[in-house]
Amino acid sequence: MVGTLIKTFMFLFVGLIFLSLIYSVKSPLILKEVSSESVYKVKKSAVEFVIDGNWEKPEWQGTEAIQIVNQMGKEAHFFPKTNAKLQYDDHYLYGIFKVEDRYVQCMVEEINGPVYTDSCVEFFFSPDEKNPHYYFNLEINCIGVALMQYSKEPPYKYNFLSSSDIEQIEIAHSFPKKAFPEIESEVTWTIEFKIPFSILEKYSYISSPKPGVIWKANFFKTASKTSNPHYITWSFINRPKPNFHLPQYFGSLIFQ
Repeated sequence: MVGTLIKTFMFLFVGLIFLSLIYSVKSPLILKEVSSESVYKVKKSAVEFVIDGNWEKPEWQGTEAIQIVNQMGKEAHFFPKTNAKLQYDDHYLYGIFKVEDRYVQCMVEEINGPVYTDSCVEFFFSPDEKNPHYYFNLEINCIGVALMQYSKEPPYKYNFLSSSDIEQIEIAHSFPKKAFPEIESEVTWTIEFKIPFSILEKYSYISSPKPGVIWKANFFKTASKTSNPHYITWSFINRPKPNFHLPQYFGSLIFQ
């Protein structure tokens, strides 16, 4: 009887050790996914270049692409492949998105309208190194219509940039026109932009980009009012409910 009890105890003890080993292996992986920071190195452009929405043009060749792959909320039945690139010079920040998409819809045509309800890409960034929770959000639907705000905390107040300032941001798009009804077939579209630093300086202090300067930022793909709603991020956001306005989860842009 004693021998049986000892064997039972030993069996349970070994089982507990085995389970603890399993969790000790899994936990670091989970922590790594949550805590690892997204980092992107932003190259300086040798020349000012034309904004035309062309992902393949020479000016973007050799520039590393960001992959926007972290899904928030419910899983989408189609997951659009979305990449982005950035460059800068002394006067402008350049960016381009490429989206391999389906279920594309685009109806908003007014500046500062709810473009996030359409098939849309978004770039949130904090240009002041001393205040990384103060940020701009630039949101552009697939026909190149933009919404842009500047926010401080606490609490966050989404102050719209004026239409005249937003119109000074050059935006090019490959999608030809408003998309309605929704396009269910596969389609690839691009958005390219060129932001003058002078516009940002009207709203915020700017840590002028140069080697070693770090801005905080995140990149997003969304389409909240289509038949395939989704909320996808570059820098991982540890929240179950979709919300892009969380600068504590921004990654780092390191200027070269």
